[in-house]
Amino acid sequence: MEPRSMLDRFNLTPRFNLTPRFNLTRCPFVTATVVVTAFVLTHSTAPAQPGRYEQPPINYSEAEVHDRVARLAEKIELGEVTLDYDQRFGYLKSVLDHLDVPVSSQTLVFSKTSLQLQRISPHRPRSLYFNDDVYVGYCQYGDVLEFAATDAQQGATFYTLKQSEEGGPNFVRDRGGCLSCHASSRTQNIPGYLVRSVFTDAGGRPQLGSGTFTTDHTSDFKDRWGGWYVTGNHGSMRHMGNTISEGDEHSFDREPGANQEDLTNYFSTKTYLAPHSDIVALMVLEHQTQMHNAIAAANYETRQALYQSYQMNEMLGREKDYVSESAQRRIASSADRVLKYLLMCDEFQLTDRVSGSTAFADEFVARGKRDARGRTLRDFDLQTRLFKYPCSYLIHSDAFAALPDAVRGTVLSRLMDTLEGRDDSPQYQHLTEPMRRGILEILRDTLPEFR
Repeated sequence: MEPRSMLDRFNLTPRFNLTPRFNLTRCPFVTATVVVTAFVLTHSTAPAQPGRYEQPPINYSEAEVHDRVARLAEKIELGEVTLDYDQRFGYLKSVLDHLDVPVSSQTLVFSKTSLQLQRISPHRPRSLYFNDDVYVGYCQYGDVLEFAATDAQQGATFYTLKQSEEGGPNFVRDRGGCLSCHASSRTQNIPGYLVRSVFTDAGGRPQLGSGTFTTDHTSDFKDRWGGWYVTGNHGSMRHMGNTISEGDEHSFDREPGANQEDLTNYFSTKTYLAPHSDIVALMVLEHQTQMHNAIAAANYETRQALYQSYQMNEMLGREKDYVSESAQRRIASSADRVLKYLLMCDEFQLTDRVSGSTAFADEFVARGKRDARGRTLRDFDLQTRLFKYPCSYLIHSDAFAALPDAVRGTVLSRLMDTLEGRDDSPQYQHLTEPMRRGILEILRDTLPEFR
């Protein structure tokens, strides 16, 4: 089926004005060479091909971006916004407020696996905060705040903000250094995000020889959150969090770190914005990072496929808008991956109830778009799976809305076929009839193309 044939069904038209307005300076730092496991800020198993996304039509390092951090930086430059500096946390509190990032999203990582690794240890973990499209990393006594923000067209974009009043706040965009870790098969071969789980020694150093895990909603519970602190309850299930590795993976004991509500036995929590590292926030973070990557990868692949197809049209004298069969296959494959993540395929089945230790779950749900019956795709299950309705809330994101029509139309058409029972592919058998009906009803009330 021609990708364009999907467009009429959903009446798809571009909805974003991406005219260049703001350009940030190059980042002066070089990302630490150690594997980045904790700054989420990670399909195929092929190695990344940096040249592809640095060439037209993507031009990753040089393209203008309009993500949430870039917009804040522009407002600061124009004098429309002022960031307040705090003697303990620097610009952290103020920037979280202006970026609309909730403190309840705080997660804590103690492995030395990010830019300011010398500032991180089990006694002084790094804190990470996030909302639907931006991630903020903070280290005690750190030189900079770290940011990763999702641009609707370009995907993950990385920044730093110097933790000093001297010279005022100045966001610096990284145009390549972060990609030594944030562009690989772990990020679906595009600049992206990842959550990693590692065996960590008493100094916070990752024992990479014992193995590592890139985690998302499909990951076995027992392989999650090595090198992270975790608060909340998870019953009889066990994870790797809150635990120092004293040997190899075979002698690693998951029991001491289970079902922790209080982290004061591990480090002084008084020096953080919150005393928790919420388990529900961690689970959402894992899903969100790879969902973002799938969307961005489909965006890149579709733009590249169409660009190359149109180039061939000019060379071969074909109609300007002809889409080759190879381009169609590439677009269809990208759509398959997006749909797989959207519908939470291969999700790990919880065997016990999960509950968080903060207001994160309630605040996260409150941000959702609701149907006429008050339901939202953000409603949690937390007994057998993450969400009550297994369809990612990021279908409402700017990044999904900005997907090229060819791939977005394909995803939406196949999603409709799945929810209405015309597609009974084995990979969607986890969706019961009530689930499909509930998701469809929510989308009809909250997503314009489904109305």
